[in-house]
Amino acid sequence: MAASFENVTDSSLCTTIANADGVRVSTIEHLMAALFGCGIDNALIEIDGPEIPIMDGSAAPFVFLIECAGVVDQNVVRDVIRVLHPVESRTGDAFARLSPADGFSVAFEIDYESPVIGHQECAMALHNGAFKSEICRARTFGFAHEVDALRARGLAQGGSLDNAVVVSGDAILNDGGLRYRDEFVRHKVLDSVGDLYLAGARLVGHFHGVRSGHALNHQLLRDFFADRTAWRRESSAETEEAEFGADWGDVRVPAAAIA
Repeated sequence: MAASFENVTDSSLCTTIANADGVRVSTIEHLMAALFGCGIDNALIEIDGPEIPIMDGSAAPFVFLIECAGVVDQNVVRDVIRVLHPVESRTGDAFARLSPADGFSVAFEIDYESPVIGHQECAMALHNGAFKSEICRARTFGFAHEVDALRARGLAQGGSLDNAVVVSGDAILNDGGLRYRDEFVRHKVLDSVGDLYLAGARLVGHFHGVRSGHALNHQLLRDFFADRTAWRRESSAETEEAEFGADWGDVRVPAAAIA
């Protein structure tokens, strides 16, 4: 099935896509973020289960494996999707917005009553290796008091301190603590990058999320593409090197895919 926002069927706790035959694959957002961060836009992914492995809760293991396989530039110029005017989706005090910009950049804000998290902000342009160096190692997170409720619903069965940051009261239960001082908001950036890559091509624009999650990210893509005046598909050859860097012009595949 195509990794497309049009195939998203559930976005309550993670991003799940399905095809017309009812085949579902869940938790695709970290892998999609890694593909974006490595410049991959032509890949066939085969799995033998209903969920992408959670690995350590971040995109770093996928980035590592892609780099181990290597990447090949194909002799095809990639398309990008340019944001032409702002589009915003809201629910309560949360919103997700796309607006015009050169290149691709992200800003995110979160607010939690937890003293460990509190208010955090993160903003950056994601090019020239910024995803790998600043975002990909940020892990998914949750609260200890939520674990029993999730497992009673048949969720988070494999969840552990090996694949998530777990907060209990004013403490982080993981040995070694956080990988980044603001790892929580950086993981929200990671999730958003993965969700937005379901647009079907790289976006040229700025994403701003405030308390947004998977559901609102996907609603934003639906609202964005429903407004035909808000976007334009164009050849990356016109602007790619100036906006993304010299290595972003051609379609890229993992080397193992054509070995």
